Amino acid sequence: MSDALLEVSELRCGYGQIEVLRGVSLRVAQGEIVALIGSNGAGKSTTLMAVNQVIKPMAGSIRFAGESLIGLRADEVVQRGLVQVPEGRRVFARMTVLENLVLGAYLRNDHDGIATDMHRVNDLFPVLKERQSQLAGTLSGGEQQMLAIGRALMSRPRLLMMDEPSMGIAPILVTRIFQAIQQLNQEGLTVLLVEQNARGALKLSSRGYVIETGKVTIEGPSHELLNDDRIRAAYLGD
Repeated sequence: MSDALLEVSELRCGYGQIEVLRGVSLRVAQGEIVALIGSNGAGKSTTLMAVNQVIKPMAGSIRFAGESLIGLRADEVVQRGLVQVPEGRRVFARMTVLENLVLGAYLRNDHDGIATDMHRVNDLFPVLKERQSQLAGTLSGGEQQMLAIGRALMSRPRLLMMDEPSMGIAPILVTRIFQAIQQLNQEGLTVLLVEQNARGALKLSSRGYVIETGKVTIEGPSHELLNDDRIRAAYLGD
């Protein structure tokens, strides 16, 4: 795939002496939604944190838009257009919705562009506009997830990595968030989606990877993975 926007090859990393990723390789092309699925502890979140340099890899390569990310600071990764929506949302609870969104643009100084993106976020999630003066910690889980996505969009990413966006959220809001991801992708945003909701992730994405105990074991078009007996038995409850 020569048009890969993100290319991870033989990535190895962990915590202390414990190796979590044991040679993970994956690619995300410009304009794709790619799903990364697997059980708890398989290495999904660690993969994202290694890609954005929150965790420093032990070995392997990470290239984004043709340039290596190895050794960069996390803020330098964001400046290049690779942004993560973390697991658990991690909004600033004692700050307002508006203040959280403004913080998402902290590396930018293009005031007109920031204003345009604020309108874009409010159009995508109208509830954030309605509650812009409300403390983020008083929002529901689903609303906080919308805020976390909106905050990430304020940095104007080229590729958005999303870590468990459906976790702990009411089903009706999960549907709304997945619709928003699809809309953003249709507008040109590339997405790497980590999800335990394997069925939802594979329906939303064009390709998928399955990670087990720190290694990618299965990959392919999402419609094929949805019909793979191994995946149906292990992750889809069929």
